[in-house]
Amino acid sequence: MPTTDSRHALATSALAASGLLGGFAVARQSHNRQLGGAVLAAVGVACTTRWQKSSGSARAGVLLGTYLVAFGASHPLAKKIGAWPAVAAVSAATAAASMAVAT
Repeated sequence: MPTTDSRHALATSALAASGLLGGFAVARQSHNRQLGGAVLAAVGVACTTRWQKSSGSARAGVLLGTYLVAFGASHPLAKKIGAWPAVAAVSAATAAASMAVAT
């Protein structure tokens, strides 16, 4: 049964944004894209588990999809506005979607 704790939703939305930002930062600093991808994946799993517990499987699936699309969208967006601004933008959008969809 889904729970309704706004603090939990806020924490999970911040975690999702941190996964995108952190994955990029790790890849950039280490010069190892796979390591950055591992961070992104680990945080994605953690967020999906939390979303599923708080909001159910369907919403968790939508939010995981949002997280993955954000990751993919950051690449072409980076060509237009720069890498860090793109990652910041998609991270903020993912956090907002998490707050809007998660209960």
